[in-house]
Amino acid sequence: MNLPIRAITLDLDDTLWPFAPIGDRIETALHAWFSEHSPRTAERFPIGEMRALRERVFSEFPEHAHDLGLLRRLTIERALHESGDDPALASAAYAIFFHERNRVDFYPDAHDGLQRIAAHLPIAALTNGNADLAAIGIGSLFRFQLGAREYGAAKPDAGLFHEACRRLGVAPGEVLHVGDHPHMDVAGAANAGLRSCWIDRGDHAWPEPLARADLQIPTLTALADWLDAGALFENAA
Repeated sequence: MNLPIRAITLDLDDTLWPFAPIGDRIETALHAWFSEHSPRTAERFPIGEMRALRERVFSEFPEHAHDLGLLRRLTIERALHESGDDPALASAAYAIFFHERNRVDFYPDAHDGLQRIAAHLPIAALTNGNADLAAIGIGSLFRFQLGAREYGAAKPDAGLFHEACRRLGVAPGEVLHVGDHPHMDVAGAANAGLRSCWIDRGDHAWPEPLARADLQIPTLTALADWLDAGALFENAA
């Protein structure tokens, strides 16, 4: 029998916008802020050293691997402490991070494609990152945003996918998860019983022998076109 798709779960970073330029802007903006407000920190931790410090902090707190915002805050606090500067500056520095984190440049197809998809089906954002849809200005297109921080575990944990399905009120087999990452998104969704869609923008190869996604598309426009055409899968059961 044919099984319709009744809802979409959607990854954010590297699916709606590339993350690498955001990461570069965060580092540049934070260094400029420290240069003005905490020169000792800027001198002790130029961009390369701050990146190395962040990696050390991440490795020291594996129990917080699902909460990237907290790890970023801990990194800022550590940098101020090791520089002998005022730890109270951490809140203002984190505000700089938050602002730059949510200043995104959409892929050319993403915004219009997202609007078309939202006209068809409820969409939930499902992310390991710490983007804020309200700050970005697209929160109204989503039923909700569920992050690894809120859930307590990151993709590909099946529980994160199941919680999204529960909140949507739709069975996993009738939910299509769309994302760029073969393991986190495609394999994670498949293992949780969702349908999977790999958005392949041509910047990395599929890792064989990982099972292929149910659907492979180059853009969100192509996904909207597929939904326009009927969006049915054969029921494997």
